[in-house]
Amino acid sequence: MTAAFTCSKTFSGYPCCHRQWRHPGHCRFVHGYSRSFTCWFKATALDAHGFVVDFSSLSSLQAQLAEQFDHTFLVNADDPLLEQWQALHDQGALDLRVMDNVGMEASAQLVWSWANALLQARDGGRTCCWKVECRENEKNAACYTAVPEWFGATPGG
Repeated sequence: MTAAFTCSKTFSGYPCCHRQWRHPGHCRFVHGYSRSFTCWFKATALDAHGFVVDFSSLSSLQAQLAEQFDHTFLVNADDPLLEQWQALHDQGALDLRVMDNVGMEASAQLVWSWANALLQARDGGRTCCWKVECRENEKNAACYTAVPEWFGATPGG
């Protein structure tokens, strides 16, 4: 395995609500959490400032997180009440975000994809996000872990 430098950054304070409509228990009801996300980054070499990732350069990722998760209502695209949720959104009662899967695991994967799109475009394979933890509270979290196939590739190679 090739050596790599790593670091992590936590983004927190994204209060939102959702429901898992297929769940037979209480998770089928609308409920909310203040989500947080920890992203783990890896680099083949440090940048000119000695960083894996300059945390101040992640403002576009932070903006995506706020747009998706800050005071929003997350609903699965196949939720049988989608039409009603959309009507409430149109009336200004909630800020609707329709997702394939509102769960913590799928949310971690979504954020992983956003982080890697940013890093690949910017760093050309020097850096990647290899893990994202999506936390709904101090007790419960889910992770998505994968190294993008392009990580470590030389530009143009």
